[in-house]
Amino acid sequence: MILPEAIKELIQKGAIFYVSHSGGKDSQAMYSNLCKVIPPEQLVVIHASLGEVEWPGVIDHIKRYVIHPPHIVSAGKSFLGMVEKRGMWPSAAYRQCTSDLKRGPIFKCIRADLKARGATIAVNCMGIRAEESNARAKKNPFSLNKMQSCKTRDVWDWLPIFDLSTEQVFQTIQDAGEEPFWAYADGNERLSCVFCIMGSKNDLCHGARQNPELYRKYVELEKKIGHTIFMKGKTSIPLEEYTGISADTNLRR
Repeated sequence: MILPEAIKELIQKGAIFYVSHSGGKDSQAMYSNLCKVIPPEQLVVIHASLGEVEWPGVIDHIKRYVIHPPHIVSAGKSFLGMVEKRGMWPSAAYRQCTSDLKRGPIFKCIRADLKARGATIAVNCMGIRAEESNARAKKNPFSLNKMQSCKTRDVWDWLPIFDLSTEQVFQTIQDAGEEPFWAYADGNERLSCVFCIMGSKNDLCHGARQNPELYRKYVELEKKIGHTIFMKGKTSIPLEEYTGISADTNLRR
């Protein structure tokens, strides 16, 4: 992994590199690469736990392959509770799940850890890749986070594996002698919430079969609040219709 000059300078200045680790393939590959180039005492792993809506076993998977004890953070509220209170599911345009349940707790942890260390420079490392979407391809892989920076703190956002392909990500994991989270081998294309609003139909169907109790909760909540996760134009598409899987069916294999 070739480091940009700006990153080399930040290492010299004692910056702390905070690795946002979801347990997914991109986070795993990113951490593996960073361990080769960042001094170990300047690396911190953070996992924003999504509770019951994230894949079971994710935290154990993270702990299995990191040498830095992960900081497990949460927002103090649940995703489904948040949806019920608002009466609406998040959307691509309004991703409250990301801002409230991931970004908020992660930056709170970063600020507290910096203060405890007496450090003033943080680098927020995220496993976002250009290949994932046109929107992500337009992102700046290294930039100052103006909202989190202040007179006593500089916070930078860095995308260390921005240019890697999916094939290269899996190869990085394999080269490290590791395995990706089991859901990939069993059919998942990406890993986030089990029923992510950005997930493919394939991932949603796989999630329903592997997590029938949670699937039922999503289906019942759609009916309760009168709002569906997915829309086609202005037409609501219930989750059961979208996946073609009934919540009343015994789905566990």
